[in-house]
Amino acid sequence: MTGEPRRRVIAAIGLLLAAAALICAYFVITPRQQSAETAIGAADVAPYLMDGDVICRMGDRVWSSLIGSLSPGERRFSHLGIVRIRDGGTSVINAECLTQGRSESVNETRLPDFLALARKVGVYRANFTDGAALSDKAVEYLGRPFDWDFDLADESKIYCTELLYAVIMHIAPGYVPETAHPQWAGKPIVLPEAVPNSPGFDEVVYIAP
Repeated sequence: MTGEPRRRVIAAIGLLLAAAALICAYFVITPRQQSAETAIGAADVAPYLMDGDVICRMGDRVWSSLIGSLSPGERRFSHLGIVRIRDGGTSVINAECLTQGRSESVNETRLPDFLALARKVGVYRANFTDGAALSDKAVEYLGRPFDWDFDLADESKIYCTELLYAVIMHIAPGYVPETAHPQWAGKPIVLPEAVPNSPGFDEVVYIAP
């Protein structure tokens, strides 16, 4: 094939690849719209929260289910953060990736924004240490970039469950968070289900509309 027909085929292939990329970007980056019946709002969760609670969610994005599927047991959650309550306001400190409008880093986000992507939510309270200590220590990690190496030994970068792991190892080193058998490049990882499966955390509330 030569000349104009060949150029048209190449152009058509290019358009198809561009369309595929746009479709992937839509499903990966754009949250799915939740109906009023299934949306979980701050009013549903806030009455149960105390400073330092761990809040887990199953997100509504493509990779959320993939992360949840890594768990060898229950697969209710794909992400977590640490609740911060100060001056009457409630926020969540969490390490985010593939975000819109925010850097891939440890940030402090409003509770409604954290819940905007949630299809399931669980709140868990540490019974081995004071929750305020978890919250205060988490603040020290704000701004650290997301850890795409998933390396628990390196605190210069942090992924979502690594944040909780690092905080606990500093303030309560006698309690060792569970790491999962699934490994990333030969490194042990911490999955969100390590919290509800741990005797160190009591379930406060679980919401799954």
